[in-house]
Amino acid sequence: MQIGANSLLQEMQSLKSEVTPGAIQPRITQQVNNTTGSDFGQLLAQAVGNVSELQSTSANLATRLEMGDSTVTLSDTVIAREKAGVAFEATVQVRNKLVDAYKQIMSMPV
Repeated sequence: MQIGANSLLQEMQSLKSEVTPGAIQPRITQQVNNTTGSDFGQLLAQAVGNVSELQSTSANLATRLEMGDSTVTLSDTVIAREKAGVAFEATVQVRNKLVDAYKQIMSMPV
């Protein structure tokens, strides 16, 4: 199984599109349109930033729900929490693949 930056970004965008309009308003406005000339570090930083944004949105909704905000529902909070968890797991898997690739490269004879 290969995990690429494009497939990870597409998965995150599809998760983002499933959010009910108005319930959760992410502040992410920048999208990657063409990744052929992009720097890998920038793509990775953007993906990590998206995961961080999902986690902060989830934490914000949980706090608002705990404080008794009537505009936040339990289902919105649970969905946001699960999306943040899935995005984090995907990020961990990408990290694991990168570490494995690094180990393979380092073990190659010169």
